[in-house]
Amino acid sequence: MTSVYVNWGVGLMKLTWKQDYVPPLDLITSVHGFCFYEGKVLLVDLNHRGWDIPGGHMEEGESPELCFKREAMEEGYVEGDCKLLGAVEIDHHDNQNWDESSKYPIVGYQLFYRMDIKTIHPFGGEFESDRRTFIETDNIKQYIDVDDVRQAMLDYALQLEVRN
Repeated sequence: MTSVYVNWGVGLMKLTWKQDYVPPLDLITSVHGFCFYEGKVLLVDLNHRGWDIPGGHMEEGESPELCFKREAMEEGYVEGDCKLLGAVEIDHHDNQNWDESSKYPIVGYQLFYRMDIKTIHPFGGEFESDRRTFIETDNIKQYIDVDDVRQAMLDYALQLEVRN
């Protein structure tokens, strides 16, 4: 397992990559993923946050995989086949600013998928993203912060191929 400490503006949190791990549904706080097309990875320019991979929060009654597929479509206008990569555990035990009234649990999870894109739709920019780009994976650090946890996820995603 790979772990890092980060400060997301609300205090110190420990992130731990758990390959192939599926946490209890009620502890999943968001779902994200790497989308690949012809050897390149999709990045979306999220309003007010910059470049990132697609992802977001599950809607009522939505499964994690359907959430990721919806987010990939809304943010990147792509569809494809998915495979679960695992989860990042977000541990707030060292976060002095965390309180029990938070909408997030003291230990929660972000689930991650790999998508092999089958369809690229015209980009509409109707949701959270202003634009999209497909880049060589070697250039990802020019767009987004890649700490040890994210690098471990990306390395695993690159090893897998979705087979349906």
